Amino acid sequence: MNTVINGNKEGYWEHYYNDGQLMFKGNYINGNLDGYWEYYYTDGQLRYKGNYTLGKRDGYWEGYHKNGQLMSKGNYVNDNMEGYWENYFSNGQLCYKGNFINGKGEGYWEGYHKNGELDYKEYNIR
Repeated sequence: MNTVINGNKEGYWEHYYNDGQLMFKGNYINGNLDGYWEYYYTDGQLRYKGNYTLGKRDGYWEGYHKNGQLMSKGNYVNDNMEGYWENYFSNGQLCYKGNFINGKGEGYWEGYHKNGELDYKEYNIR
């Protein structure tokens, strides 16, 4: 655990807050974040989880509010949001949903109020 080879982080690593609570854990390959990672709030609650490829977010990710409710979910490609994403308020209600191409919103989007009522519908063209 926490190995450095030729100045590069390698293998499984864990990092802790000053109080000993886990901050993040995951793998490095040749100094790059690679594979599955988890990040935590200072109280130990899961904050984010997802995959890296050669130091860039890649594949499915989820984020959580401090109260444990799902905050966001979707895919990354080469560190850019890609495809369908959903974002939620801390009360669990859907905040918005839509598609990303190369990290930019495109196509049909819907946004909601915290009470679940529709706020907007729009179509974005890059």
